[in-house]
Amino acid sequence: MDKKIMIAIDGPASAGKSTVAKILAKDLGYVYCDTGAMYRALTYQALQFKIDPTDEQALVSLLKKMELSFEPSEKKQKVFVNQVEVTEAIRQPDVTNLVSVVAAHSEVRKELVKRQKKIADQGKIVMDGRDIGTAVLPHAEVKIFLVASVDERADRRYKENLSNGVNTPLDTLKQEIAERDYKDSHRTVSPLKQAEDAILVDTTGLGIEQVVQKIKDIIAEKVS
Repeated sequence: MDKKIMIAIDGPASAGKSTVAKILAKDLGYVYCDTGAMYRALTYQALQFKIDPTDEQALVSLLKKMELSFEPSEKKQKVFVNQVEVTEAIRQPDVTNLVSVVAAHSEVRKELVKRQKKIADQGKIVMDGRDIGTAVLPHAEVKIFLVASVDERADRRYKENLSNGVNTPLDTLKQEIAERDYKDSHRTVSPLKQAEDAILVDTTGLGIEQVVQKIKDIIAEKVS
């Protein structure tokens, strides 16, 4: 694919956005930007420095001192804050349960959206998150909105957690995911919602390869 397009993938927690986006970027020779990891990294730093996640100004001040960078690796993309790797640390339950609170602040989002737009400036980008098609890359040539049932998403998160040595009960995960869906879709600034020109892809019951192929077919159709 010669065109330098932007691909925006949105959807709720554990819909498979990051996994699919990473494979797509690799297959297309594109850059992958995990916006969720940026919010997680800030949440993690806030916990480290004992900053109240509801204190918007303190979070913005902290963010301005943070250099965020990504490095591809075989298993998963590595995430760094000020050259220190935080890939596993930002996926722990304490971060997961607070990231929606941190991400709801308008000034935090403004700063991170600015950084995300800069990364996307060159084109040839696959970016996933909650508001990519609506706020970050509203002019993206391809917009996908991934969904899956709460049960399926909780089951995916449960398996992912176990592989990382975290054993959270499945029922707890279902409750946490449902609560996060509510927070993400009801926040005042850039709520989670499907862009008008995004194509809905339901991943319930589908394997990763099937989802990736579906999106590749959509991209081929859009580009042609």
